[in-house]
Amino acid sequence: MAFVLADWSITRNGGALDVRYIGDAHAGTAPSYAKQIELHRGLQALADDEVDTGDDELSIIDQTPSDRGGADTNISLLNGCNIDDASSEHTYDGSITQAAGATIYDGIQVFGNSSSIQVIQNGARLTNDFWNEPKMKTAVSDALSSTTHRFVVKVRDAGSDIDGRRLLGTQRVLGTNFTEFFIGGGTNRGNNVLALTANNDGNNQTVAGTIATWTDIINTIEGYNGITIGGGTYNFYSSWDVGARTKNQLYERAKWIQREGSVETIYGLPGDIFRGITHELDVDTPTGTFSMVAAEEITWTGGTGQLLAINSATAATKMWIQLLSGVVPTDGQVITGTTSTATVALNVTVTPRLISPAFVGNSTGSAINPGAFGLGIESADLTQNDLMVDLSNTPRTPPNNITYSVNNTVAGDYVISANNNGGNFDFAQLATNVGYSGAAVTSLVMTAAIPTDIPISGTIRVQVTSGKYVRVPYTSFTGSTFTIPSTSFVADPILSGANTFVTYIDRVATGTTETVTYVFNAPRTLFTRVRNANPGVEIKTFETTALVGSGGGASTVGRISDF
Repeated sequence: MAFVLADWSITRNGGALDVRYIGDAHAGTAPSYAKQIELHRGLQALADDEVDTGDDELSIIDQTPSDRGGADTNISLLNGCNIDDASSEHTYDGSITQAAGATIYDGIQVFGNSSSIQVIQNGARLTNDFWNEPKMKTAVSDALSSTTHRFVVKVRDAGSDIDGRRLLGTQRVLGTNFTEFFIGGGTNRGNNVLALTANNDGNNQTVAGTIATWTDIINTIEGYNGITIGGGTYNFYSSWDVGARTKNQLYERAKWIQREGSVETIYGLPGDIFRGITHELDVDTPTGTFSMVAAEEITWTGGTGQLLAINSATAATKMWIQLLSGVVPTDGQVITGTTSTATVALNVTVTPRLISPAFVGNSTGSAINPGAFGLGIESADLTQNDLMVDLSNTPRTPPNNITYSVNNTVAGDYVISANNNGGNFDFAQLATNVGYSGAAVTSLVMTAAIPTDIPISGTIRVQVTSGKYVRVPYTSFTGSTFTIPSTSFVADPILSGANTFVTYIDRVATGTTETVTYVFNAPRTLFTRVRNANPGVEIKTFETTALVGSGGGASTVGRISDF
């Protein structure tokens, strides 16, 4: 578009010359937009007039209002000539400098295929995203160069650069692959590039209103925590519980939290500026107490950040942050928690960490692989297809957690599943290595190693002296030892060599399905028995076997009435 004189006024204001846009608003009937060079030429066209005309108080008697600074994309307003923020929104394709360099609006040109973008400046999103107005995009876009947006952002005000003229552009429209682009060294005069694409994301096609209802997906720990993956425990800055959802729904929920226009809060930050860990800091000389599980703002001379994880509340050697503004600290600089007032000093090393535009990482459609740096998911929700990257930047591949389900149950059914032995329970699966007759027994040791493909906590059946097989919960196991809650075996002791077997499910049903999750090692055949003698819902004993493989397994109760 060209400079439309009728849409601008130039008014003498003491020693200043106020250049103001007075045309239609962005959403109006006919808003207009002018390139900076067109604004300059329009001012010069008025400046050579004999006298002022209408609402344009600029003529040959006035000092030179503007200058082309060696390029069409770099215009300086001179001698008190100025525009305001609202008027700058109707200019594009370059920079405007005024007040002898005390105020600068720098040009932004967006390449890609984005319909809507965000700009984050000085740790906050610019909520007045006029550049996304349809009529402006139509006026300033250029299909031949794949330019979707052109606009200006004020980067210097009252003689001071705003956050070193750094800008972060993001594209976070649900249904697309999120992208971001950082102008990290500070904007330059003319057009500064943001490369932001909005390609279709086949793993994110659920509408926002539906994702909003997935409130059972929660981050149970915001902060430093250990998660058991396979044979070890590793540290992460989150612990996501998928609830009753799939991994891909976790991925979509994470993107929904980050989406453009989000009103969610995560780690104390608005969802639409949250990025995850950007830097890992080595620290020393701690004072005070940081919160281990509650994010807080941290500051140092020259920058701010959000603390996402710290390896000790009082004796930290590592902290992980999202940089919000400024630059990272340098060796010896003191870092202070805004809420806790605790401090540490940077100990030489700052390690940048790779950002995933969707903070959870990538979705394969059924797994998170790879996950973003430091992003943790609860052990019970992990599968062998997930790939987590812990805070040591080490990939962790979970074991194959599988699920066995007994379906078509009703409340009141007693369901028991255990290793199969010829169409019955494998009563002699294990044996105790000694007898137990104490009043407060807290562990049971077997004569052989306990199979690893059993629930991490659950129940066993142990034969006591009377011949009964008592149900004993265990809280964990290692090697040949089950750890159990304090239990008395005084009245009916366990003999040495007593039969013991693991029950994968051993409880009264509360609904239509009873499930168990454990780590797959090799295919295992489970024997399941279901009975219900409650009045009105009596059924004949149901028994079945099921081969449980690497993908899990299931049985369906046949409900033959015994009424």
